[in-house]
Amino acid sequence: MKIHDFPLAPNPRKLRIYLKEKGIEVPFVLVNIIEGEQSSEAFLAKNPLGKTPVLELDDGTYLTESLPIIEYFEELHPDPPMWGTTPIERARARRIERIADVGLFVRVARWVHAEQSPLPNVAPDPAMAKAMREEMPTFLEVLDNELRGREFLAGDRVTVGDCTLFATIGFARFRELELEKGYDEITRWYEAFSKRPSTEVAFP
Repeated sequence: MKIHDFPLAPNPRKLRIYLKEKGIEVPFVLVNIIEGEQSSEAFLAKNPLGKTPVLELDDGTYLTESLPIIEYFEELHPDPPMWGTTPIERARARRIERIADVGLFVRVARWVHAEQSPLPNVAPDPAMAKAMREEMPTFLEVLDNELRGREFLAGDRVTVGDCTLFATIGFARFRELELEKGYDEITRWYEAFSKRPSTEVAFP
């Protein structure tokens, strides 16, 4: 079993933080997206969508998308629980993770593509960038309120939502967008979470 990824990209980083919080060790294979390796014939055979991370299983098959990979490891290694221990805890943790991912991260990613156009032959889209930037506060306010009086997003233990939000803010900062600015609870949480060993970035 091994993971093909690029550790500075947000979804691979979310997965790496999760694995370190769980204490799971898996070897990594670097996919250098700066050099376009995700578009190579060899990598597209693993994931036709050309995205990381990709989990290569021992039987030679592949599992793609960060959240299903996390779910797979959670089934294999239920302790420590990263979704909660009761149905309502798990439901609330998944709700918060979806807000951080489908709500906030998706808009950050769209903003990056529209504002800075990292893809070749794709022109910036100022209208889209403006729309995405205007929508981000809705999700930031929800997450800021969730953190009020809490150490982590879902309570007193780390859940997958914390991994998602940390990777999202880190990605935004890399693109010179300070998401946490003006949100005191998120700022407090981010500074504290940054000190956890799981957030250290290392290339394979």
